[in-house]
Amino acid sequence: MIKRNIYQTVIQALKRQAAVALIGPRQVGKTTLALDIAEEIDAIYLDLEAMADREKLSNPGLFLIYNEDKLVILDEIHRMPEIFQTLRGLIDQGRRKGLKSGRFLILGSASIDLLRQSGETLAGRIEYINMEPLNLLETGSTSRTDPTKLWVRGGFPDSYLADSDEGSYAYRRNFVRTYLERDVPQFGPRIPAETLERLWIMLAHSQGQQLNASKLASNLSTSAPTISHYVDLLADLLLVRRLQPFHANVKKRLVKAPRVYVRDSGITHALLGLADYNQLSGHPVFGASWEGFVIENLLSVAPPQTKASFYRTSAGAEIDLILELPGSKIWAIEIKSGLTPKLVKGFHNALEDIQPDRNFVVYSGKDRYPVTEKTEVIGLYELMEELVK
Repeated sequence: MIKRNIYQTVIQALKRQAAVALIGPRQVGKTTLALDIAEEIDAIYLDLEAMADREKLSNPGLFLIYNEDKLVILDEIHRMPEIFQTLRGLIDQGRRKGLKSGRFLILGSASIDLLRQSGETLAGRIEYINMEPLNLLETGSTSRTDPTKLWVRGGFPDSYLADSDEGSYAYRRNFVRTYLERDVPQFGPRIPAETLERLWIMLAHSQGQQLNASKLASNLSTSAPTISHYVDLLADLLLVRRLQPFHANVKKRLVKAPRVYVRDSGITHALLGLADYNQLSGHPVFGASWEGFVIENLLSVAPPQTKASFYRTSAGAEIDLILELPGSKIWAIEIKSGLTPKLVKGFHNALEDIQPDRNFVVYSGKDRYPVTEKTEVIGLYELMEELVK
């Protein structure tokens, strides 16, 4: 079993704050992590998808006051959004009694819904922690030299740890089906599963490309606003990332539309019917899949408050990923899937526009070396280590 790096992050947050919200997509390992914490801290675990546990909270104030000396873990909080108002009152009462931290651990599978529900009632009383799928640093030293397994299978623990590529692929296909038929209807208005699946597949085919809602709408015989709504929903469910363009004070025409990525590489491959590396290596999405994989891994270890974007001008100056780090430092990162990365004129022009503090070219090899006076070629594992220093 892989020990998640996020474990200590949650423990420390519980020591600081009365409520901690652990947010991440379904099946990413939130419940497993919470149960591990419950073994260390005197805790009660409630699964709000289970009728029996919801009935325990028929009078939530009474139940939670009775257990105020324990950490209460509330899993799938979206099933009882009305409980946030109760939590606010109990946290305020507890503070007057000296109970200032470690009261509630809230698990949620959607970002915007949870933030909206809790943000209205628990401001100043809650700390948010994002739980991503497994990243390269968490999967062991073998990933330093060969990230292929994690790239092909993706970071959902059951997919990565499957006994075979076939088992991993079957898990991911079932994951997609479960989201479409069961989970999506819980978070928004009824959306035809077939339509959303076709959109999800189109986004996988166009991995890393700029969002063109009108083109997608034409292919799906619907409207651009409807497509934008569907993409918003997939983003809120932490399944899709919209990477915004970098806003630079340069006298150039900058691209304004975001780039869209299916966040987990394994899900990208499952949507496209790619079960193993051999199938992936011959597919047109190969390079874009690697790009999305690199971006997700880097952002999973980037410092809090890091801003991520891409840079592209109408003249073709381009950088795949810009990280604005705390302290006003800017890293420019170009992503290449081959073992012999070659830089193009657009990258050098973009560096002249932005003047970043550090420049990197991430590739699928393991050697690290300078390619120009200011730009290093580096493996993904090593660049992630640079970010966590």
